[in-house]
Amino acid sequence: MNKSTLSYSDKTRILTQFSILLALEVIVCFTPLGSIPIPGLMPATLMYLPVVVAAMMLGVKAGALMGFFSGLFSFIVWSLMPPNPIVAFIFTPVYSGDNFFPGNAGSLVICFVPRILVGVVAGVVFHFLSKRKAPLAVSCALSGLLGSLTATALVLGGIKLFFAAPNDTALSFIIGASAYIIVLSGLAEAVIAGIVGVGVCVPLKKILNRRG
Repeated sequence: MNKSTLSYSDKTRILTQFSILLALEVIVCFTPLGSIPIPGLMPATLMYLPVVVAAMMLGVKAGALMGFFSGLFSFIVWSLMPPNPIVAFIFTPVYSGDNFFPGNAGSLVICFVPRILVGVVAGVVFHFLSKRKAPLAVSCALSGLLGSLTATALVLGGIKLFFAAPNDTALSFIIGASAYIIVLSGLAEAVIAGIVGVGVCVPLKKILNRRG
């Protein structure tokens, strides 16, 4: 629907839905409810779920904006209360201490850009598949899956781009170990995003379609 044709009730509905998803983003970013423990790995984060749901329900721009908030909340967490202080420098230039490597401007890119693009990719994929009359469940599952994988791929690419240090053995070891954990955790997060995309967006889309 074109923004200029939106009625007051439509705008109110969109703002309400976005606000609810933003509240959920706050919860999954700042409370233990936002992670699923995986033995031997970093916990799988749920912070991408409101992003992909916003992208599928409200569109690409809403998904990108939710991704920005996800990046902002992540920056706050990694700067003030990092889940793993040793690798905090990857996501924030603020946090560094004894025996830890300092972050840089690239840390901000890694923290924000992948999360914003989660919403963009999820929204674009959903729009593309919907236009081609793909089954709703397939559109939601693939949008969540590919959106989440986007973050994993871009975080890994950012690490290689901004922190590659072949002559620094300690840093190279930490980067390599972090990348391995991020890949495995990222795969789990992608599966979760695909499942949640189907479980949440399919019934909501059907309800909204019935209401016209």
